[in-house]
Amino acid sequence: MLQVLWLFVLAMPIASVAWTVTHEEIFQEPRNFCLKMSEHCRALLQRKFFYLFTCEYCLSHYVAGLFLWLTHFKLLSDDWRGYVVSLFSLVFVANVYMGFYNRMRVNINVDRTELQVKKRQIEQIDRNGGPNSTDPPIERSR
Repeated sequence: MLQVLWLFVLAMPIASVAWTVTHEEIFQEPRNFCLKMSEHCRALLQRKFFYLFTCEYCLSHYVAGLFLWLTHFKLLSDDWRGYVVSLFSLVFVANVYMGFYNRMRVNINVDRTELQVKKRQIEQIDRNGGPNSTDPPIERSR
C-alpha cells in the first residue's frame, strides 16, 4: 500500500517538471531552440536529443529515471525489475496527471473565451440601447 502511495506522490513532481519544461513560458526560448534543432540537425541522435525537450511524454521518462536515481523507489520487486516497473509506472501516472492538467487548462480557456463573448454581447446591447433581434442568443455551448 505504501508503494502505491509513493507511486502517486512521486509522479506529481515528475509531471510538474516534464510539463513545465515542455509547455510553460519560462522555457519557451530553449524549447524553440530545441524544436528548431530537432528539425534541422543532420545526425539522428542529435535530432532525437533535442526533440526530447519538446515532448512531455518523452521527457517524463528521463525525469522519472532521475527521480528513481534520487529516491531508489522500487515497485513490486526489490531488485532491478522493481526499478523497471517503477519507471514505467511513474511515467504512466505522470502522463495521466499531465492529461488531466491539460484538459483542465482547455476548459479554463473555453470558459474565459465564452465569458469574453458574453461581455462583448452585453456591451453591444448596452451601446445599442436594447437587444437586437439579429444577435445570437447568449447561451453556453457544451
